[in-house]
Formats: sequence, structure tokens, C-alpha cells
Amino acid sequence: MGKLKDRMLELMTIRNYSKKTIQAYVSHITAYTRYFGKTPAEMGEEEMRKYLFYLKDEKRTSWSNINVAYNALKYFSEKVLDRDFELAKIPRPRGQWKLPEVLSESEVKMILAAVENIKHQVMLMGAYSAGLRLSEVTHLKVSDIDSERNLIRVSQGKGQKDRYTILSQVYLLKLKTYWDIHRPTTWLFPGTNKSKRISESTIQKVFTTAKKKLA
Repeated sequence: MGKLKDRMLELMTIRNYSKKTIQAYVSHITAYTRYFGKTPAEMGEEEMRKYLFYLKDEKRTSWSNINVAYNALKYFSEKVLDRDFELAKIPRPRGQWKLPEVLSESEVKMILAAVENIKHQVMLMGAYSAGLRLSEVTHLKVSDIDSERNLIRVSQGKGQKDRYTILSQVYLLKLKTYWDIHRPTTWLFPGTNKSKRISESTIQKVFTTAKKKLA
């Protein structure tokens, strides 16, 4: 899909999409094309639906990645092929990988108490205490913590706009304990590779494990 791929890259670059998003979208469209052995221009709603089902049923792909595939197909259809998005009748994939939005204070305390690793505990506290999404927790940098003004800067959150959220004294104290132990440099919560941020799936696994302990 040489020319179509070039057009997609050009359009996404002009619209200032991040390199990560561009790579993810192109990767999915390339895989989609290879799966059917046809050019994207020859395919439509049926192939798109089958590809998403293939990702879920055969590849056991994470819900977050299936959602990226959905977005890639939508962008390619509307912007590159200049077609109405034919998957509009297909509900956007909804998985169970997000942390529950509403928990009672006692439930939160029980879950946090079931987490022994200080780093994991502080990550979950960030989701609940500061009201952060999983992606926002994983993207936090050390420089985003403003202890003087008791604020947390959330860079390029929903809508690609920076925002600030309250940094409570309880969470600040927990962060300081975590800092004294791990001394992160760039990413507040680095992964095994210290130069890279921790993954959303890791936080979800921590939460699931804590829930099982309470069951």
C-alpha cells in the first residue's frame, strides 16, 4: 500500500500526531493489509470487523491495543481513503483494563493495604487520590510533581491539553517515601528498563492481584 501509506504518514505528520501514534496506526494498517492480502482500498466494513475479531479471538490482543486498531482503521478510512467510517455501527471496543472509577474510601484503603510493593502502592494511589487515568499515571515525570504548590501536572492528558490536579498531603508523604527508596530520575514510575515508563497493563495486574487477595 505504498502510496496510501505515504499519504497516511504525511497527513498524520502535518496534524502533529506523536511518533508513537503514527507508528502504532501504520503498524495496524500494515498488519490489516497483510492479513487479507489485499490493498485497504479494496476492503471495507466486513474486513475491518473480521480484523478486530481476529485481534481479540485469535491473537488475544489487549483491549487497549484493539482500541488503537479501531482508531487506526477509522483514521485511515476517513482521512486517507476519504470515506465515511464504515465501522460506525460497530461499538468501540470496551475492555476491563481500566481501574474502576468509583470505590468507597474503605475499599480503596483495603486495596492499598493489600499491595506490599511501595512503588505499586503509590501508582494506585495516584489513580485514586489524584483522580488520574492509567495512561496519565504511567506518563508522570518527576518534574510533574510540584510539592511547593501541592499540584501534579498532567501533561497532554485527555484532549491533548496539560492540566493540574491537587496533590494531597497524604499522597505527597507517600511519594516522598517512594522517592527515598527508588530515586527515579525522569519517569516517576519507570519500568524494568529505567529509561522507559511503566506500562498500563502492569498497574492493572497490580490492582487485579490486590483484589484477589481480598476475595
